[in-house]
This record gives sequence, structure tokens and C-alpha cells, in this order.
Amino acid sequence: MDIVIIGDGKVGHKLAMQLSGESYNVTLIDQCEKKLADTVNEMDVSCVVGDGASAEIQKKADVPGADLVIACTSTDEMNMFCCLLARRLGAKQTIARVRNPVYSEQIHLLKEDLKLSMAVNPELALAGEISRVLIFPSAAKIETFVKGRVELVEVMLTEKSVIKGIPLSGLYKKYQIKMLICAVQRGSKVYIPDGSFVLEAGDKINIAASHKEIEKFFRLTNSMRNQAKNVMICGGGRVAYYLARQLVTLGMQVKIVEQNEARCTELCDLLPKATIIHGNATNHELLEEEGISKADAFVTLTGMDEENIIMSMYAKMRNVPKIVTKVNDEGLESMVEELGMESVVSAKNVTANAITGYVRAMKNSMGSSNVETVYKLIGGRIEALEFLIREKTRYTGVPLKDLTLKENHLVAAIVRKNQIIIPGGDDTLEVGDSVIVVSMAQGLEDLKDILR
Repeated sequence: MDIVIIGDGKVGHKLAMQLSGESYNVTLIDQCEKKLADTVNEMDVSCVVGDGASAEIQKKADVPGADLVIACTSTDEMNMFCCLLARRLGAKQTIARVRNPVYSEQIHLLKEDLKLSMAVNPELALAGEISRVLIFPSAAKIETFVKGRVELVEVMLTEKSVIKGIPLSGLYKKYQIKMLICAVQRGSKVYIPDGSFVLEAGDKINIAASHKEIEKFFRLTNSMRNQAKNVMICGGGRVAYYLARQLVTLGMQVKIVEQNEARCTELCDLLPKATIIHGNATNHELLEEEGISKADAFVTLTGMDEENIIMSMYAKMRNVPKIVTKVNDEGLESMVEELGMESVVSAKNVTANAITGYVRAMKNSMGSSNVETVYKLIGGRIEALEFLIREKTRYTGVPLKDLTLKENHLVAAIVRKNQIIIPGGDDTLEVGDSVIVVSMAQGLEDLKDILR
């Protein structure tokens, strides 16, 4: 598949890395020659220097023959124009990054005229991710499969955790919960564990199960936390606006601390049910005055990673039950996790993952893939994929114990006629099943790819 990306910024660069790593033919367009030179040295992509809004530059990048053009420059108008031009030149599908709330809310009216296949709003997508963990704060991250029937939840094990030191096979026997621990990060190492794997404090684990079973797990292990009620947000940008809008509709009390006075006035008009505070959230006295010690959740969303980290560390010192930290720099992200910050989020990663999932679905519609959904876990080192079995194959009707899976591949869950099956050796894969697979390989396109 031939893909052209316009804009070698944070999202464009991340996308180019993910898609080229999956052996797609990727061409990058950007006006900064030095930036593109650095990108060519880093990954296997083609580059064209120039303005992505120019028909000549798009032709030079072979946009007329492209299967997909993704526009993620710094301005919405530029992205929409680039996509319209690309379709006029012959590109089969286009995706635009659209961040302005006004455009985003009306994009469904314009998609057909702009000939857009998809519009991605990074800030709205990130707000949705944060909202999920504030509704269910026992989890560090939550992803959903099969229209929400199966959840993949990330949890950090503490010293007090009652499941540390127990082999996974013993864990299932002890608690009788229909779930599967399908990925574990321990320090810098990542595992897809078997039944003999023993959990330790500090492990970051990913659990696949229904929401009901995951709640049961948290209750039995004394780690269940109720939905946040009082949320303090530091930074009043677009993510904060989208997040606060979602949270107040859920009945939560939301307080936003923003430094820019004009933005505070704007937020007061946009969010009449939220409390807007004009001030610097890095000021600990201000946070104390505004009741950080009474907050159920603390979310740092300023444009400075370092500020977000420092504020989150202070909230941790003040024993705030749930802390969410926005960090765009991947180098800092791993450091923050080592400091014990369980929920670290990035608009760049959310956007790149959404578009990567769309690309896999495109291959699905072209007949060369049966991937329905894909998520990147543990810094992109593991993939969780949802496959739909559309027809009989050599692996349908065969007990899983008789199928030889490649190393570091795991069937985590099967959904059959609304029934969630956490598979054992005697279970089979059948036509019509949705199958959740966890893998260390990148770019899986078919269930047969996990078999030896």
C-alpha cells in the first residue's frame, strides 16, 4: 500500500515510523529540508521537500497513485485543502487532522464535499482516553474491542498487591475470574506470559476480560476505586475543554487552572458548569488553596511536559488518588513511568494509533486483511488486535491446544454471539467469531499469521 504523509511534525513523524515499520511504502512531504534529511536517516521512507498544498509537489510525491494521503500539518485549513487536492489528483482515500472544535463538530457535514475518508481530532481522542480512566480509575489505561464488550485494561501492581508472587495458573484457580493477563512489562523487559509466570510488585500488566469480570478482579484484589467526582485540570487548552465537557455531563465537579486570562474568560463561556481559575498551576500554594487535597483526580494538560511531570509529582505527594500526566516526548514518557505515574497519555500516540488502525481496516476492505481493531501497548512494543473470522479456514474448528502458535503470540479472548470466552486449550475458533490476539510482532494482517 502506498501512503503519502503531508507534514513531518510530531504526529506525521510518529505515523511514518509506525507505518514504514509495517512495510508500507511511505512518502513524507514537508517544507523543512533538514527535518526530512533527519527522518530519512532514521527510517525507510521517501521524502519530498516542498509545500504539500502544491499540486506539483503532490505529483512529485506520486499522490495521484497513492492509496492513502494523510494531512497532518499544523493548520486545519491546510490539511483539509491538501486532502481535497489529493483526491482531485487521484488519491484513493484521505485523512485530515482537524483540531479546531468549531471545524471538528461540523466536519460530518463537510466530509463528502471535502472527499475526506476520515477526520482525526487528536485533542478530542485524548480527552476520550482520559475520560475512560477517570470513570474507571483502578486502571492506568483502557482500550475496548468488539464494540466495548471486551476491555483491555492496564494496571500497575504495588507492594500491597495480593496477587504478587502467585503464578498466573494459581491466580486463576484462586479467584475464579474469567480474565487473561496477556502482557507484562517489568522494567525495560516485556513478556507475553504463560501459566508459570509469577507476578512481582512494579509489574505493569494488561488484562483482557469483560468490564464485569475486571471489576470483580479489582474488588477481590482490594484495588477497586470509585469513579472520580472532583477533578482538577491544569492547563486550559483544547484537551482540557473537551475533557471538561465530557466530565461535567457525567456529573463530575471540574476545576480548570489556566494561566492565560483571555482563555479563562473563553472557558467560562464555553463551560458554565465548570469552575475556571486564573493562575499558574505550578504554584503549589494556589493548588492548595483550590483544594488539591480534596481532589479525586488530577490531570496535567499544559503544553510543557516538564511542568506536567512536576505538577503530577506534587499531586502524588499530596496523595491524590488518580493522576493523569500528558507527556509528548517519548524519552520523558518512560522516565515518568519509572517515577510511578501510572497514567501517562499523549495526543500524538492516540492519533497515530487511530490512523494506523484505519490503515489496517483499509487493507481489510481491500481483501488482504481481516483486522477490525488494533491498539499499540507498552510504548508500541506489543499490539492487541481484533480479528473477525469471515469464512472456514484450516484453523477453524480445531482445539487451540492442537494449533501451534508462534512464540510471543496469544489468543486473549473470543467473542461468539455476545458471549465472551477466555480461551483454554479445548476451545475452538469458529466462523463469525471476533478474536482478540496479543502479539510482539508488528503488522499482523490475518489470524493465520500467528500460526507456525
